Amino acid sequence: MASLAGLLQLKGHRVTGSDQAAYPPMSDLLRNLGISIAEPFSESNLQPAPDLIVVGNAISRGNVEVEYMLDQRIPFTSLARVMHEEFISGHESLVVAGTHGKTTTTSMLAWIYDVASRQDPELAPSFLIGGVAENFGASFHLRNGRPFIIEGDEYDTAFFDKGPKFMHYFPDALILTHVEFDHADIYRDLDSVKTAFKRLVNLVPRRGRIVAFDASANVSECISRAMCAVDRYGFEKNSAWRLTDLRFENGVSRWRLLRAGQPWAELSMPMAGEHNALNATAAAALAAGQGIPPPPIIEALATFRSVRRRLEVCAEIDGIVIIDDFAHHPTAIRETLRALRAAYPERRLWAVLEPRSNTLRRNVFERELVESLSLADRVVLAGVFHSEQIPASERLHPENVVSALQKAGHDAVVLPNADAIVTNLTPRLASGDVVAILSNGGFDGIYRKLPEALRGLSRQA
Repeated sequence: MASLAGLLQLKGHRVTGSDQAAYPPMSDLLRNLGISIAEPFSESNLQPAPDLIVVGNAISRGNVEVEYMLDQRIPFTSLARVMHEEFISGHESLVVAGTHGKTTTTSMLAWIYDVASRQDPELAPSFLIGGVAENFGASFHLRNGRPFIIEGDEYDTAFFDKGPKFMHYFPDALILTHVEFDHADIYRDLDSVKTAFKRLVNLVPRRGRIVAFDASANVSECISRAMCAVDRYGFEKNSAWRLTDLRFENGVSRWRLLRAGQPWAELSMPMAGEHNALNATAAAALAAGQGIPPPPIIEALATFRSVRRRLEVCAEIDGIVIIDDFAHHPTAIRETLRALRAAYPERRLWAVLEPRSNTLRRNVFERELVESLSLADRVVLAGVFHSEQIPASERLHPENVVSALQKAGHDAVVLPNADAIVTNLTPRLASGDVVAILSNGGFDGIYRKLPEALRGLSRQA
Protein backbone atom coordinates (compact mmCIF):
# COMPACT_ATOMS: atom_id res chain seq x y z
CA MET A 1 0.00 0.00 0.00
CA ALA A 2 2.85 2.42 0.76
CA SER A 3 4.47 1.58 -2.57
CA LEU A 4 1.20 2.13 -4.40
CA ALA A 5 0.88 5.51 -2.70
CA GLY A 6 4.28 6.45 -4.08
CA LEU A 7 3.40 5.29 -7.59
CA LEU A 8 0.15 7.25 -7.56
CA GLN A 9 1.99 10.35 -6.40
CA LEU A 10 4.47 9.96 -9.28
CA LYS A 11 1.48 9.90 -11.61
CA GLY A 12 0.37 13.27 -10.29
CA HIS A 13 -2.28 12.27 -7.76
CA ARG A 14 -2.48 13.78 -4.27
CA VAL A 15 -2.26 10.88 -1.86
CA THR A 16 -2.85 10.58 1.89
CA GLY A 17 -3.31 7.51 4.05
CA SER A 18 -4.41 6.07 7.37
CA ASP A 19 -3.10 3.31 9.61
CA GLN A 20 -3.58 2.09 13.13
CA ALA A 21 0.15 2.32 13.78
CA ALA A 22 2.62 2.78 10.92
CA TYR A 23 6.15 1.41 11.36
CA PRO A 24 9.44 1.40 9.39
CA PRO A 25 10.60 0.92 6.75
CA MET A 26 7.41 1.89 4.92
CA SER A 27 6.42 4.68 7.32
CA ASP A 28 9.85 6.26 6.75
CA LEU A 29 9.42 5.90 3.00
CA LEU A 30 6.05 7.67 3.04
CA ARG A 31 7.24 10.51 5.22
CA ASN A 32 10.28 11.03 2.96
CA LEU A 33 7.87 11.31 0.03
CA GLY A 34 5.80 13.87 1.88
CA ILE A 35 2.78 11.56 2.02
CA SER A 36 0.99 12.13 5.31
CA ILE A 37 -0.14 9.20 7.46
CA ALA A 38 -3.06 9.74 9.83
CA GLU A 39 -2.91 7.58 12.96
CA PRO A 40 -5.11 5.97 14.20
CA PHE A 41 -8.14 5.33 11.98
CA SER A 42 -10.88 7.94 12.29
CA GLU A 43 -13.84 9.29 10.32
CA SER A 44 -12.15 12.69 10.38
CA ASN A 45 -9.37 11.28 8.18
CA LEU A 46 -11.93 11.09 5.35
CA GLN A 47 -13.14 14.67 5.70
CA PRO A 48 -13.36 16.25 3.22
CA ALA A 49 -14.15 13.11 1.24
CA PRO A 50 -11.42 11.93 -1.16
CA ASP A 51 -12.18 11.18 -4.82
CA LEU A 52 -11.23 7.52 -4.30
CA ILE A 53 -10.27 5.26 -1.40
CA VAL A 54 -7.90 2.33 -1.95
CA VAL A 55 -8.74 -0.22 0.75
CA GLY A 56 -5.89 -2.43 1.92
CA ASN A 57 -6.46 -6.15 2.34
CA ALA A 58 -5.74 -5.99 6.07
CA ILE A 59 -8.84 -3.82 6.54
CA SER A 60 -12.22 -5.44 7.27
CA ARG A 61 -15.79 -4.46 8.02
CA GLY A 62 -16.06 -2.78 11.39
CA ASN A 63 -13.10 -0.50 10.70
CA VAL A 64 -14.34 3.02 11.45
CA GLU A 65 -13.17 4.41 8.12
CA VAL A 66 -14.64 1.53 6.12
CA GLU A 67 -18.02 2.03 7.79
CA TYR A 68 -17.93 5.79 7.13
CA MET A 69 -16.84 5.16 3.53
CA LEU A 70 -19.79 2.83 2.94
CA ASP A 71 -22.28 5.08 4.70
CA GLN A 72 -21.19 8.10 2.65
CA ARG A 73 -20.84 6.10 -0.57
CA ILE A 74 -17.34 7.37 -1.19
CA PRO A 75 -15.91 5.52 -4.25
CA PHE A 76 -13.47 2.75 -3.31
CA THR A 77 -11.30 0.12 -4.93
CA SER A 78 -8.40 -2.26 -4.17
CA LEU A 79 -4.65 -2.10 -4.60
CA ALA A 80 -4.66 -4.87 -7.18
CA ARG A 81 -7.34 -3.28 -9.34
CA VAL A 82 -5.62 0.11 -9.28
CA MET A 83 -2.33 -1.55 -10.23
CA HIS A 84 -3.90 -3.18 -13.27
CA GLU A 85 -5.87 -0.16 -14.44
CA GLU A 86 -3.31 2.58 -13.76
CA PHE A 87 0.04 0.90 -14.28
CA ILE A 88 0.20 -2.64 -15.69
CA SER A 89 -2.25 -2.34 -18.58
CA GLY A 90 -0.34 -1.59 -21.78
CA HIS A 91 2.98 -2.88 -20.39
CA GLU A 92 4.70 -6.26 -20.42
CA SER A 93 3.53 -7.78 -17.12
CA LEU A 94 6.28 -9.75 -15.38
CA VAL A 95 4.93 -11.35 -12.20
CA VAL A 96 6.90 -13.09 -9.42
CA ALA A 97 4.72 -15.42 -7.35
CA GLY A 98 5.12 -18.16 -4.74
CA THR A 99 4.75 -18.61 -1.01
CA HIS A 100 8.44 -17.76 -0.42
CA GLY A 101 11.06 -15.58 -2.05
CA LYS A 102 8.78 -13.20 -3.92
CA THR A 103 10.14 -9.91 -2.63
CA THR A 104 13.82 -10.74 -3.09
CA THR A 105 13.30 -12.32 -6.51
CA THR A 106 11.21 -9.37 -7.72
CA SER A 107 13.95 -7.00 -6.56
CA MET A 108 16.60 -9.04 -8.37
CA LEU A 109 14.57 -9.10 -11.58
CA ALA A 110 13.97 -5.34 -11.45
CA TRP A 111 17.69 -4.70 -10.91
CA ILE A 112 18.61 -6.98 -13.86
CA TYR A 113 16.28 -5.02 -16.11
CA ASP A 114 17.61 -1.72 -14.78
CA VAL A 115 21.21 -2.71 -15.59
CA ALA A 116 20.14 -4.03 -19.01
CA SER A 117 18.30 -0.76 -19.75
CA ARG A 118 21.63 1.10 -19.87
CA GLN A 119 22.06 -0.46 -23.31
CA ASP A 120 18.36 -0.62 -24.25
CA PRO A 121 16.07 2.05 -22.77
CA GLU A 122 13.02 -0.01 -23.74
CA LEU A 123 13.96 -2.37 -20.89
CA ALA A 124 13.80 0.36 -18.20
CA PRO A 125 11.53 -1.25 -15.60
CA SER A 126 8.61 0.08 -13.66
CA PHE A 127 8.02 -2.07 -10.59
CA LEU A 128 6.14 -2.62 -7.36
CA ILE A 129 7.84 -4.67 -4.64
CA GLY A 130 6.65 -5.64 -1.16
CA GLY A 131 9.80 -4.25 0.45
CA VAL A 132 12.49 -1.61 -0.03
CA ALA A 133 15.00 -2.80 -2.66
CA GLU A 134 18.38 -1.45 -1.56
CA ASN A 135 19.68 -0.94 -5.11
CA PHE A 136 16.86 1.54 -5.74
CA GLY A 137 16.31 2.79 -2.19
CA ALA A 138 12.61 2.31 -2.93
CA SER A 139 9.90 -0.29 -3.30
CA PHE A 140 8.49 1.17 -6.52
CA HIS A 141 9.59 2.90 -9.70
CA LEU A 142 7.79 4.40 -12.69
CA ARG A 143 9.78 4.42 -15.95
CA ASN A 144 9.10 4.69 -19.67
CA GLY A 145 10.25 1.20 -20.59
CA ARG A 146 8.20 -1.78 -21.70
CA PRO A 147 8.16 -4.02 -18.59
CA PHE A 148 6.18 -3.69 -15.39
CA ILE A 149 7.63 -6.03 -12.75
CA ILE A 150 5.40 -6.84 -9.82
CA GLU A 151 5.37 -9.10 -6.78
CA GLY A 152 2.34 -11.36 -7.19
CA ASP A 153 0.80 -11.83 -3.75
CA GLU A 154 -1.48 -14.83 -3.18
CA TYR A 155 -3.16 -13.12 -0.24
CA ASP A 156 -6.72 -11.91 -0.75
CA THR A 157 -7.39 -8.58 -2.44
CA ALA A 158 -9.83 -6.78 -0.10
CA PHE A 159 -12.82 -7.40 2.13
CA PHE A 160 -15.01 -7.01 -0.97
CA ASP A 161 -12.78 -9.15 -3.24
CA LYS A 162 -11.57 -12.36 -1.60
CA GLY A 163 -9.60 -13.61 -4.61
CA PRO A 164 -5.78 -13.39 -4.65
CA LYS A 165 -4.27 -10.07 -5.67
CA PHE A 166 -2.19 -11.73 -8.38
CA MET A 167 -5.32 -12.60 -10.36
CA HIS A 168 -5.49 -8.92 -11.39
CA TYR A 169 -1.98 -8.82 -12.89
CA PHE A 170 -2.39 -10.97 -16.05
CA PRO A 171 1.24 -12.04 -16.44
CA ASP A 172 2.99 -12.18 -19.80
CA ALA A 173 5.76 -14.07 -17.99
CA LEU A 174 5.69 -15.62 -14.53
CA ILE A 175 8.15 -16.87 -11.92
CA LEU A 176 6.75 -19.47 -9.52
CA THR A 177 9.13 -20.06 -6.61
CA HIS A 178 7.38 -22.30 -4.06
CA VAL A 179 3.88 -23.47 -3.26
CA GLU A 180 3.20 -24.41 0.37
CA PHE A 181 0.33 -24.06 2.77
CA ASP A 182 0.32 -20.51 4.11
CA HIS A 183 -2.11 -17.75 5.10
CA ALA A 184 -4.14 -20.07 7.29
CA ASP A 185 -6.61 -17.26 7.92
CA ILE A 186 -7.88 -17.28 4.33
CA TYR A 187 -6.90 -20.66 2.85
CA ARG A 188 -8.58 -23.77 4.16
CA ASP A 189 -5.79 -26.18 3.25
CA LEU A 190 -2.94 -26.84 0.81
CA ASP A 191 -5.34 -27.80 -1.96
CA SER A 192 -7.00 -24.39 -1.84
CA VAL A 193 -3.58 -22.72 -2.05
CA LYS A 194 -2.69 -24.84 -5.06
CA THR A 195 -6.00 -23.97 -6.71
CA ALA A 196 -5.12 -20.27 -6.47
CA PHE A 197 -1.75 -20.80 -8.16
CA LYS A 198 -3.29 -23.03 -10.85
CA ARG A 199 -5.65 -20.19 -11.68
CA LEU A 200 -2.71 -17.79 -11.95
CA VAL A 201 -0.90 -20.19 -14.29
CA ASN A 202 -4.06 -20.35 -16.38
CA LEU A 203 -3.80 -16.60 -17.06
CA VAL A 204 -0.41 -16.84 -18.82
CA PRO A 205 -0.93 -16.67 -22.61
CA ARG A 206 0.46 -19.25 -25.04
CA ARG A 207 3.15 -16.77 -26.12
CA GLY A 208 4.18 -16.31 -22.50
CA ARG A 209 6.71 -18.07 -20.29
CA ILE A 210 6.76 -19.63 -16.82
CA VAL A 211 9.96 -20.13 -14.81
CA ALA A 212 9.22 -22.65 -12.04
CA PHE A 213 11.19 -24.24 -9.19
CA ASP A 214 12.15 -27.83 -9.98
CA ALA A 215 12.09 -29.57 -6.59
CA SER A 216 8.49 -29.10 -5.50
CA ALA A 217 5.69 -31.54 -6.28
CA ASN A 218 3.23 -28.74 -5.50
CA VAL A 219 4.82 -26.45 -8.09
CA SER A 220 4.83 -29.28 -10.64
CA GLU A 221 1.14 -29.85 -10.06
CA CYS A 222 0.33 -26.15 -10.41
CA ILE A 223 2.09 -25.79 -13.77
CA SER A 224 1.02 -29.16 -15.20
CA ARG A 225 -1.64 -27.63 -17.47
CA ALA A 226 0.26 -24.52 -18.53
CA MET A 227 -0.32 -23.57 -22.17
CA CYS A 228 2.99 -21.71 -22.55
CA ALA A 229 6.69 -22.55 -22.42
CA VAL A 230 7.83 -23.69 -18.96
CA ASP A 231 11.46 -23.56 -17.79
CA ARG A 232 12.35 -25.34 -14.56
CA TYR A 233 15.20 -24.11 -12.37
CA GLY A 234 17.08 -25.58 -9.43
CA PHE A 235 19.48 -28.41 -8.73
CA GLU A 236 17.79 -31.26 -10.64
CA LYS A 237 19.84 -32.81 -13.46
CA ASN A 238 17.15 -32.34 -16.10
CA SER A 239 16.28 -28.75 -15.24
CA ALA A 240 16.46 -26.14 -17.98
CA TRP A 241 18.40 -23.89 -15.56
CA ARG A 242 20.62 -25.88 -13.21
CA LEU A 243 22.79 -24.55 -10.39
CA THR A 244 26.08 -26.38 -9.82
CA ASP A 245 29.12 -25.87 -7.60
CA LEU A 246 27.34 -23.49 -5.21
CA ARG A 247 29.67 -22.13 -2.54
CA PHE A 248 29.91 -19.19 -0.13
CA GLU A 249 33.32 -17.58 0.19
CA ASN A 250 34.38 -14.28 1.78
CA GLY A 251 30.86 -12.91 1.88
CA VAL A 252 30.00 -13.91 -1.69
CA SER A 253 27.90 -16.77 -3.07
CA ARG A 254 29.24 -18.24 -6.31
CA TRP A 255 27.84 -20.86 -8.64
CA ARG A 256 27.89 -22.13 -12.19
CA LEU A 257 24.62 -21.97 -14.10
CA LEU A 258 23.85 -24.46 -16.86
CA ARG A 259 21.20 -23.83 -19.49
CA ALA A 260 19.83 -26.99 -21.11
CA GLY A 261 22.87 -28.84 -19.74
CA GLN A 262 25.42 -26.44 -21.24
CA PRO A 263 27.53 -23.86 -19.35
CA TRP A 264 25.78 -20.51 -19.50
CA ALA A 265 27.37 -18.25 -16.88
CA GLU A 266 29.46 -18.03 -13.73
CA LEU A 267 27.31 -16.10 -11.27
CA SER A 268 28.14 -14.38 -7.98
CA MET A 269 26.14 -12.43 -5.44
CA PRO A 270 27.08 -10.73 -2.13
CA MET A 271 24.45 -12.69 -0.17
CA ALA A 272 24.44 -16.00 1.66
CA GLY A 273 21.89 -18.77 1.45
CA GLU A 274 20.92 -21.47 -1.01
CA HIS A 275 17.47 -19.90 -1.20
CA ASN A 276 18.97 -16.61 -2.39
CA ALA A 277 20.98 -18.40 -5.09
CA LEU A 278 17.75 -20.06 -6.23
CA ASN A 279 15.95 -16.71 -6.26
CA ALA A 280 18.75 -15.20 -8.33
CA THR A 281 18.65 -18.12 -10.76
CA ALA A 282 14.91 -17.70 -11.23
CA ALA A 283 15.34 -14.00 -12.00
CA ALA A 284 18.21 -14.73 -14.39
CA ALA A 285 16.20 -17.43 -16.17
CA LEU A 286 13.18 -15.22 -16.73
CA ALA A 287 15.29 -12.28 -17.90
CA ALA A 288 17.23 -14.50 -20.31
CA GLY A 289 14.01 -16.05 -21.57
CA GLN A 290 12.75 -12.54 -22.34
CA GLY A 291 15.85 -11.81 -24.39
CA ILE A 292 18.30 -10.19 -21.98
CA PRO A 293 21.88 -11.40 -22.68
CA PRO A 294 24.20 -12.78 -19.96
CA PRO A 295 26.49 -9.74 -19.30
CA PRO A 296 23.89 -7.42 -17.65
CA ILE A 297 22.45 -10.37 -15.71
CA ILE A 298 25.90 -11.27 -14.37
CA GLU A 299 26.64 -7.64 -13.50
CA ALA A 300 23.28 -7.09 -11.82
CA LEU A 301 23.51 -10.11 -9.54
CA ALA A 302 27.11 -9.30 -8.59
CA THR A 303 25.98 -5.83 -7.49
CA PHE A 304 22.64 -6.78 -5.94
CA ARG A 305 22.23 -5.25 -2.47
CA SER A 306 19.30 -7.21 -1.06
CA VAL A 307 16.02 -5.91 0.40
CA ARG A 308 15.33 -4.15 3.67
CA ARG A 309 14.35 -6.60 6.40
CA ARG A 310 15.78 -9.59 4.53
CA LEU A 311 18.86 -10.72 6.46
CA GLU A 312 19.48 -7.03 7.15
CA VAL A 313 22.20 -6.14 9.65
CA CYS A 314 20.49 -3.47 11.73
CA ALA A 315 23.22 -3.07 14.37
CA GLU A 316 26.64 -4.35 15.43
CA ILE A 317 27.64 -3.53 19.00
CA ASP A 318 30.76 -4.86 20.76
CA GLY A 319 30.97 -7.75 18.31
CA ILE A 320 27.26 -8.67 18.62
CA VAL A 321 25.49 -8.66 15.26
CA ILE A 322 21.74 -8.02 15.21
CA ILE A 323 19.88 -9.21 12.10
CA ASP A 324 16.38 -8.18 11.04
CA ASP A 325 14.48 -10.69 8.89
CA PHE A 326 10.88 -10.67 7.71
CA ALA A 327 10.06 -14.24 8.77
CA HIS A 328 6.47 -15.34 8.24
CA HIS A 329 6.55 -19.14 7.82
CA PRO A 330 8.61 -22.07 9.19
CA THR A 331 10.23 -22.63 5.79
CA ALA A 332 11.35 -19.00 5.63
CA ILE A 333 12.72 -19.26 9.18
CA ARG A 334 14.65 -22.41 8.28
CA GLU A 335 16.23 -20.83 5.19
CA THR A 336 17.10 -17.65 7.08
CA LEU A 337 18.87 -19.60 9.83
CA ARG A 338 20.66 -21.79 7.27
CA ALA A 339 21.90 -18.68 5.49
CA LEU A 340 23.14 -17.16 8.74
CA ARG A 341 24.99 -20.37 9.55
CA ALA A 342 26.80 -20.02 6.21
CA ALA A 343 27.48 -16.31 6.67
CA TYR A 344 28.61 -16.56 10.31
CA PRO A 345 30.17 -20.00 10.79
CA GLU A 346 31.37 -20.96 14.25
CA ARG A 347 29.40 -18.11 15.87
CA ARG A 348 26.60 -18.56 18.40
CA LEU A 349 23.26 -18.00 16.69
CA TRP A 350 20.17 -16.70 18.49
CA ALA A 351 16.68 -16.87 17.01
CA VAL A 352 14.22 -14.36 18.51
CA LEU A 353 10.79 -14.97 17.03
CA GLU A 354 7.52 -13.07 17.24
CA PRO A 355 4.66 -15.31 16.01
CA ARG A 356 2.91 -12.54 14.13
CA SER A 357 1.87 -13.70 10.67
CA ASN A 358 -1.59 -15.20 10.35
CA THR A 359 0.06 -18.57 9.74
CA LEU A 360 2.55 -18.48 12.62
CA ARG A 361 -0.13 -17.37 15.08
CA ARG A 362 -1.87 -20.70 14.47
CA ASN A 363 -0.79 -24.18 15.49
CA VAL A 364 -0.89 -25.67 11.97
CA PHE A 365 2.93 -25.69 11.70
CA GLU A 366 3.93 -26.30 15.32
CA ARG A 367 6.11 -29.32 14.47
CA GLU A 368 7.74 -27.56 11.50
CA LEU A 369 8.40 -24.51 13.65
CA VAL A 370 10.26 -26.63 16.19
CA GLU A 371 12.36 -28.15 13.40
CA SER A 372 13.22 -24.76 11.91
CA LEU A 373 14.12 -23.10 15.21
CA SER A 374 16.31 -26.05 16.20
CA LEU A 375 18.89 -24.73 13.72
CA ALA A 376 19.69 -21.93 16.20
CA ASP A 377 21.87 -22.33 19.31
CA ARG A 378 19.50 -20.26 21.47
CA VAL A 379 15.80 -19.60 20.91
CA VAL A 380 13.54 -16.92 22.38
CA LEU A 381 9.82 -16.89 21.57
CA ALA A 382 7.56 -13.93 22.21
CA GLY A 383 3.87 -14.24 22.95
CA VAL A 384 1.52 -14.65 19.99
CA PHE A 385 0.66 -11.27 18.47
CA HIS A 386 -2.96 -10.40 19.31
CA SER A 387 -3.55 -13.95 20.48
CA GLU A 388 -7.12 -13.09 21.48
CA GLN A 389 -8.02 -12.88 17.80
CA ILE A 390 -7.27 -16.57 17.25
CA PRO A 391 -9.61 -19.27 18.64
CA ALA A 392 -7.91 -21.17 21.46
CA SER A 393 -8.20 -24.46 19.58
CA GLU A 394 -6.34 -22.98 16.57
CA ARG A 395 -3.84 -20.79 18.42
CA LEU A 396 -0.12 -21.44 18.57
CA HIS A 397 1.07 -21.98 22.14
CA PRO A 398 4.73 -20.87 22.25
CA GLU A 399 5.28 -22.83 25.45
CA ASN A 400 4.60 -26.05 23.49
CA VAL A 401 7.25 -25.12 20.95
CA VAL A 402 9.75 -24.23 23.66
CA SER A 403 9.00 -27.43 25.57
CA ALA A 404 9.67 -29.52 22.46
CA LEU A 405 12.91 -27.66 21.84
CA GLN A 406 14.02 -28.14 25.44
CA LYS A 407 13.26 -31.87 25.31
CA ALA A 408 15.52 -32.10 22.27
CA GLY A 409 18.32 -30.42 24.23
CA HIS A 410 18.00 -26.86 22.96
CA ASP A 411 18.23 -23.69 25.04
CA ALA A 412 14.80 -22.10 24.56
CA VAL A 413 12.55 -19.76 26.51
CA VAL A 414 9.20 -17.96 26.17
CA LEU A 415 9.02 -14.29 27.11
CA PRO A 416 5.82 -12.25 26.79
CA ASN A 417 6.94 -9.20 24.82
CA ALA A 418 9.79 -7.16 23.39
CA ASP A 419 10.60 -5.38 26.66
CA ALA A 420 10.90 -8.66 28.55
CA ILE A 421 13.07 -10.10 25.78
CA VAL A 422 15.42 -7.11 25.81
CA THR A 423 15.73 -7.25 29.61
CA ASN A 424 16.43 -11.00 29.56
CA LEU A 425 18.67 -11.08 26.50
CA THR A 426 20.95 -8.09 27.00
CA PRO A 427 23.09 -9.53 29.84
CA ARG A 428 23.25 -12.95 28.16
CA LEU A 429 24.74 -11.80 24.87
CA ALA A 430 28.49 -11.93 24.26
CA SER A 431 30.88 -10.72 21.58
CA GLY A 432 30.59 -12.93 18.53
CA ASP A 433 26.89 -13.66 18.97
CA VAL A 434 24.52 -13.29 16.03
CA VAL A 435 20.93 -12.41 16.94
CA ALA A 436 18.27 -13.03 14.27
CA ILE A 437 15.09 -11.11 15.09
CA LEU A 438 12.29 -12.77 13.14
CA SER A 439 8.97 -10.99 12.63
CA ASN A 440 6.82 -9.71 9.79
CA GLY A 441 5.86 -6.64 11.79
CA GLY A 442 7.20 -3.97 14.11
CA PHE A 443 7.77 -6.36 17.08
CA ASP A 444 7.07 -3.49 19.48
CA GLY A 445 10.28 -1.65 18.54
CA ILE A 446 12.70 -4.43 19.49
CA TYR A 447 14.97 -3.54 16.54
CA ARG A 448 15.63 -0.22 18.27
CA LYS A 449 15.30 -1.31 21.91
CA LEU A 450 17.83 -4.15 21.87
CA PRO A 451 20.69 -2.10 20.34
CA GLU A 452 19.95 0.75 22.75
CA ALA A 453 20.11 -1.62 25.72
CA LEU A 454 23.40 -3.12 24.50
CA ARG A 455 24.92 0.34 24.03
CA GLY A 456 23.80 1.27 27.53
CA LEU A 457 25.41 -1.87 28.95
CA SER A 458 28.61 -1.09 27.03
CA ARG A 459 28.74 2.44 28.48
CA GLN A 460 28.29 1.09 32.03
CA ALA A 461 31.17 -1.32 31.50
